[in-house]
Amino acid sequence: MKNCLECNEKIIGREDKKFCSDGCRNAYNNKINKDSTNLMRNINNKLRKNYRILSDLNPEAKSKTTRSKLLSKGFDFEFFTSIYTTKTGNIYYFLYDQGYMSIENEGFVLVKKDS
Repeated sequence: MKNCLECNEKIIGREDKKFCSDGCRNAYNNKINKDSTNLMRNINNKLRKNYRILSDLNPEAKSKTTRSKLLSKGFDFEFFTSIYTTKTGNIYYFLYDQGYMSIENEGFVLVKKDS
């Protein structure tokens, strides 16, 4: 007979069970999956905030905005998930599927990748 991975109580039921209850399974997985450090948590929060800002400003999957508008909403240009360079040398910075590219006069083109 096996013991629960979370509380170490004896498990009753199927042979391949690892937890005695849903509560123990959830508690165990929450511990394993939580952001392990404040650094990770802070970076993930900044990525999430940047993503929300781009999503709000780009509801139609292609639009334009300004640097000052992005900054006024709290956008942090230091945090993005990938960089894409086009064949013509244009550089897009992406937060998951939301991207932006700098254009003239402190402007930005906002795009959304097709899923």
